[in-house]
Amino acid sequence: MKSGIIVINKPKGITSHKVVEKLRTILKTKKVGHAGTLDPFATGVLVIGVNKGTKVLEFILNDKKRYYVKAKLGIITETFDLDGEIKEQNEVTKEQIESVKDVVFSFVGEYLQVPPAYSAKKYKGKHLYEYAREGKIINLPPKLVHIYNITNFKQEDIEFSFEVEVSSGTYIRSLIMDIGYKVGCGAVTIELCRRKSGIFTLDHSINLEDASYNKIIPIDNCINFPYVVVNHGDKVLKGHQIYKSNILEYSEFEKGEYVKIYNEQKEFIGIGITERSSKFLATLLKMPERDDRIVKIYKNIYEVT
Repeated sequence: MKSGIIVINKPKGITSHKVVEKLRTILKTKKVGHAGTLDPFATGVLVIGVNKGTKVLEFILNDKKRYYVKAKLGIITETFDLDGEIKEQNEVTKEQIESVKDVVFSFVGEYLQVPPAYSAKKYKGKHLYEYAREGKIINLPPKLVHIYNITNFKQEDIEFSFEVEVSSGTYIRSLIMDIGYKVGCGAVTIELCRRKSGIFTLDHSINLEDASYNKIIPIDNCINFPYVVVNHGDKVLKGHQIYKSNILEYSEFEKGEYVKIYNEQKEFIGIGITERSSKFLATLLKMPERDDRIVKIYKNIYEVT
């Protein structure tokens, strides 16, 4: 059964978990997982691992994300978006409208952000939104997030929009809420779309109903690591470590870096962590008396094509 990554353009009104459930039915496999939750309110890039593709989600999960967001001044809801109950509806002054652009760009850089109470973030094994629906609001400590850049800012009266690139774990609804507080009248997210997650963009995505094994991207195309080609790939799959004498071909790498491992047939079989640099390896290859270990096996992943 084919393994890899499939990128779904998540529709509005469905949870990321529901997307995974539907894909398990469509692809007839239980081994399906996602790299980074999208709220039901949000649309856009949802990266899904299928079968052995789930083994590389950890490398994709912490990648940068890019979003398009549209917001409205003067409204505060319990969920920080239009799906929630309105808690405040405030008058918006001309001065506040004129200050929005400067306030938005003031968030570029690092800042401490509190996750919204209505989110998929887990606390003691349960999603925060599950606690919130039970009337229990869990206030987690703030987390340091990074706003790398903000582009394409547009504004029309009390509505404004922009694109933003952020670190993993940043909540755009919370960002808009924080912008609203700084402006002084509050703000709510009215539209949210993830346009990029790591190397994957909306151009890579497909609609959920179009999902099939033919749309799966091979695992090794989804991780941007250096590589090594080894002999005795069957032994590597059994957990044998990789020494100088095993390496047939390689790209440049540093010590302590992840590498993709291929067998003699150039089939991707796993991920390793280098214990020597490629520069050191080049020196070792001139020393027949030494056979140092070069790569420690991190994960065995056999992809049958």
